[in-house]
This record gives sequence, C-alpha cells and structure tokens, in this order.
Amino acid sequence: MRLLFEKSVLGRRGIRVPAADVPTTINLRGDLLREAPAELPELSELDVVRHFTELSRRNFGVDTNFYPLGSCTMKYNPKVAERIASYPGFAHLHPLLPQLRIGGMLTQGALAVLYETDLLLREITGMAGFTMQPLAGAHGELCGMMIMAAYHHDRGNDKTTVLIPDSAHGTNPASAAIAGYDVVSVPTDEHGVMDLKAFKAAVNDKVAGVMLTCPNTLGLFNPHIREICDVIHRVDGLAYYDGANLNAIVGKARPGDFGFDIVHLNLHKTFATPHGGGGPGAGPVGVTEPLVDFLPVSIVVKRNDGTYALEYDRARSIGYVAPFYGNFGIVLRAYVYMLMLGREGLAEVAENAVLNANYVRCRLKGHYKLAYEGVCKHECVFTVTDEMAANEVHAIDIAKALIDRGFHPPTVYFPTVVKESMMIEPTETESKETLDAFIDAMIEIAQLATTDPQKLKDAPITTPVSRPDEVVAAKNLDIACL
Repeated sequence: MRLLFEKSVLGRRGIRVPAADVPTTINLRGDLLREAPAELPELSELDVVRHFTELSRRNFGVDTNFYPLGSCTMKYNPKVAERIASYPGFAHLHPLLPQLRIGGMLTQGALAVLYETDLLLREITGMAGFTMQPLAGAHGELCGMMIMAAYHHDRGNDKTTVLIPDSAHGTNPASAAIAGYDVVSVPTDEHGVMDLKAFKAAVNDKVAGVMLTCPNTLGLFNPHIREICDVIHRVDGLAYYDGANLNAIVGKARPGDFGFDIVHLNLHKTFATPHGGGGPGAGPVGVTEPLVDFLPVSIVVKRNDGTYALEYDRARSIGYVAPFYGNFGIVLRAYVYMLMLGREGLAEVAENAVLNANYVRCRLKGHYKLAYEGVCKHECVFTVTDEMAANEVHAIDIAKALIDRGFHPPTVYFPTVVKESMMIEPTETESKETLDAFIDAMIEIAQLATTDPQKLKDAPITTPVSRPDEVVAAKNLDIACL
C-alpha cells in the first residue's frame, strides 16, 4: 500500500476553506512562523477516505474476529452500553461543573452512577467500599498497594515484603515495588497453583501481604485460598486480590468471602468495556471495612436529602490517584452492563466462560500438550507436543499460522512458568460455531506441525508484513508506513 505522500498530486484539494469573514491577526513572533508552507500531501477527500479505510481493514478487533487472548478477556462490548455512554447528559458533562450549587443538578446523574456502581461492586466482590478513580488495572494495583502501605504505616507496622506467585501478572511485582516493598516470588507446585508449603515458609512478621490472582494465570482455582488468607492475617498482613480473572467466578463467588482485604477490578475484562489501544480504562479498587478510610479522594456520598456530593475531607486517605473522578465513561458502560445482566446474568457469564474454556480444553487435549491436567476455569494453557518440539515448531509458529486463518493468536509465552505456553481464553460471548472453527484451525495447524512444519515457519503469508522481529519492532517503532 502506497503512502499518502506517494499518492500526493500537486494542486489537488479535498476541501476548500472559505475566506475569513472577520479580521485575522497573527500574534506569533516572526521567528516562530514557517518560512515556507508545510509539505503536506495534496489529495482529494476520496483518496484520503480510501487510504484510511484500507488501513482500518488491517486492524484486528473483537468486533471483526475471534480474539482468544488468554488473561486479557477480549470479549464483545454490548453496543447498548456505548449508546448510553454517548448520551449528551453524560458525554457533555465537564468535570468542573458544580455538584450542589447553581447548575449542580446537571451532575447529579453522573454522581449517582458512580455511587450506585460502588454499591453494585461491593455486592459482587464482598467489599465494604470502592473507589472509581484508578484509570486502568495496573493503576488499580498501585492504588491497592498504596492502601496496603498506608494501613501498615498507620498501625506502626514494620513491613517490608510482599509475597507473589511466580505465575502472576508482571504488573503485580511492579506495583508492589513502586509502593516501596521488596518482592518475594513463591513457586508454582505440581498442580499449577502457588505452592502452599513454600508460601507458609516465606511468611514472617516482615510480610505486608500477598498478591493473588484467583483463578490464576493458568486458569486454575487455588483450593487453599482461604487458608492462604488466614495465614497472612495471622501476621497482620493483607490479602490482595488481582481481579483480572474475576470473569471466571463473577456472580458465583466473592473474593471478600475468601478472605481478601483489597480487590482491584478490570472493567474491560469482567464488565465488558473497551479494551486495548492504550485506553481508556478503569480499575476500581475495593476494600474491607478496616481499610475504607484509606481510599483515595474524592468519594461520592449520598446526603440525607437524597442528593449526591463528592467528599474530600478524609484524614487517612492516600490522597489523589487520578484527575477528577476517574474514567467516568468506562465506569458508566460497566454500570449499564451490570444492570442489563442482573444477578442471574452475571452468574451465567461465569458459567459460560468456564464451559467454553473447558470445551476448548477437551477438544484440543489430544493435539497439544496440556500444561496442567484437570478442569480449568475461564482459560486453558497448552504447550507444544514432543513431536512438535522435535520438528522445531514453537508457540510463535502456531500463533502466526492462526493469523492466516482469520483468528487472533492466543497469548503465547505467558505465563512464563510454562515453556512454549499458549493461553487460550474464549470468553462467554463466543458461540459454539466460532469455537469449533477455531479448534478446527488449531487441529489443522497441529497436523502441519508434524507433516509440513515449514508452512508454519513461513506464516503468516496473508499480511503486509510476515515475520517481523517483534523485539526490534517494539523498541524501534516505525509509523512511517501510515
């Protein structure tokens, strides 16, 4: 595809700007003005529309194709939530509009959404209070760890360490470290969950808490989760729940009932708000009653007269973690999603997500090697077979071959505790027909891995770029092709 500059034709115009009907004055200093016009491509409107439409066709998204990206929960976003988020009464609000003074009624609906979302998330997770401020899941992690640090500081605890499984998301140790803690990695046992004996051996009076994803990144539910929380509480530590995989248990079980003290949620994973492209995001953080006073400001409260307001006077708060009130439009989408599904619908989300993952697991089990045996939750993790490895077929080859077949690859090479890992999360929104088509493609690729492995090493052949060096591409981003 040619670049816009290559398509440029001297003198061609897409629009004609009318002459100004008011006096124009340039106040810039002379040395700030261009000496010559900008060298921009000269194109018709049709040229430009076709160029960017063609680029858009090269995009891959959940609205166009199946996106089984393990651990990221790339599921369909209901368009009704998008429509409601675009209502002028929400979309056109400025965050500096008054709350209760003249014009304050303009903001009451938005404040009610934040307040009621807080209540819904409390019920879903078993927490006592939430903040909507964090702008992403990782931001929520940092907020939660800052709350943990504030709690221990308030109690005069000399805590220096946080325990984290070796299968955790990479943001877990990063968040703990930024919050000022040393990180101790706890190994995975032969069943694919955090080793209970190693965990207990690592617990001491210096441990501030443990960060856990449950189910974990291998798609497995830790049967010792309550015991783990009890052990950490005995040393006045806190249990932190990474909510990345709440989609597997939403409506069925609550982290607070397991014994967790702090929870962050990824609204784009469990509650069907947009995901990817760098944002926008939202990572609400919930806490149990002893930690509510440490939540960041501001907090939406409901006054005795039924109006809503933002409360800032909270002496033990960790302070501000985001401008204004968080990504309100994303919170609103999640609010719509929860109201639309209700209690029974949310439970059905978990049921179908687990059903789909286990359907994929069972059908692919004979063609790829399972990382760990047994029933999984929302995602399943495979690796290459010995025969594939003997033919020097790697997870990246299988991923590239899927692109030629119209499927986004699953997450590969994570979690790192599984060599050549392929983590597949089908989510609850995909049909059996879509899953069967994906599974059939995976089976075909598995057969090629033994009969004609070179075809996999040459894939993809249907894309403008076939086999870039991903490491070099990430470090030396070149957007000139636009």
